[in-house]
Amino acid sequence: MIADEKLDQLVRRFQELEARMSESGDLSGDDIAALSKEYSDLTPIVGVVRDIQGKREEMGDLAEMIADPESDSEMRSMAEEEFRELKNLLPQLEHDIQILLLPKDAADEKNAILEIRAGTGGDEAALFGGDLFRMYQRYADVHGWKVDIISASDSSVGGYKEVVASVSGKGVFARLKYESGVHRVQRVPETESGGRIHTSAATVAVLPEAEEVDIEIKAEDLRIDVYRASGSGGQHVNTTDSAVRMTHIPTNTVVTQQDESSQHKNRAKAMTIMRARLYEAERQRIADERSESRKGQVGSGDRSERIRTYNFPQNRITDHRINLTVHKLDQIMQGNGLDEIINALITEDQAALMAEVEGVA
Repeated sequence: MIADEKLDQLVRRFQELEARMSESGDLSGDDIAALSKEYSDLTPIVGVVRDIQGKREEMGDLAEMIADPESDSEMRSMAEEEFRELKNLLPQLEHDIQILLLPKDAADEKNAILEIRAGTGGDEAALFGGDLFRMYQRYADVHGWKVDIISASDSSVGGYKEVVASVSGKGVFARLKYESGVHRVQRVPETESGGRIHTSAATVAVLPEAEEVDIEIKAEDLRIDVYRASGSGGQHVNTTDSAVRMTHIPTNTVVTQQDESSQHKNRAKAMTIMRARLYEAERQRIADERSESRKGQVGSGDRSERIRTYNFPQNRITDHRINLTVHKLDQIMQGNGLDEIINALITEDQAALMAEVEGVA
């Protein structure tokens, strides 16, 4: 049970923020932004707190009625039933508060950079990479997100050898961050005449899209090389040095970009990806320092970890991190149903984080 004192502190802080924001004439823009952010974060928490406090008060009144020897027996019976109902509701509300009070991932509300690369399996892996990308596009449509391709390397048989896209909208990274890792597919390729099931894989990386304020990249730490973009010949050959290879010297992180005909646009796109990769690397370093025990757990973002298997003949998808198997692969590939898996991953991650917080307390 959460102590009343803790709940009272949250409500008092919320009221202080309301008062300060109503008299914001002497506050700077940065101060107002900081107060608004804290107020917004506290709003759902205080909503549940007030619900808990209200139910506890009701239970107190009902307890007095039940204990009163002069209470009518029928009224006492009704009070006892209502008391039990309220008592059964409190644990869920208190659990909701505990979840809301867990340390927040500062990147959760950010947009994301989605990178998909074909792995083992040749042409079939590239086709699967294309299927995964379309799955995420449809999933984005379900949530009202926007997907823009930054760069793509098509396969000769369809699909993608590699595709990088930005995904923007509310709470994008909070949900997509669980998709980083190796995705394995088992199915009969269209080119397979014998009906044999082939196994191939694609790697997915989801990075929070970083702003300049999130991570500083010094000009002297970057080496930028320009070269002529490769094309398919004829009129498509680029006759200028518009392609960009950007190297962050301290970390040896390399980003290449050649999809745009303008060197300026390629530089901008390369910088977006570079900033996201460096920001994610720093987030991972801090997370690892904070708790070695959470390495390899749900949401770790380890790209070498096999996280999921897609078995088309059995219409089955299995997430190996939480041993969850569902037989609705067809729906998930259409963008529907993926929430069931992601919600389960979020619940598992919250449980692990809660256990960690309680262990430190």
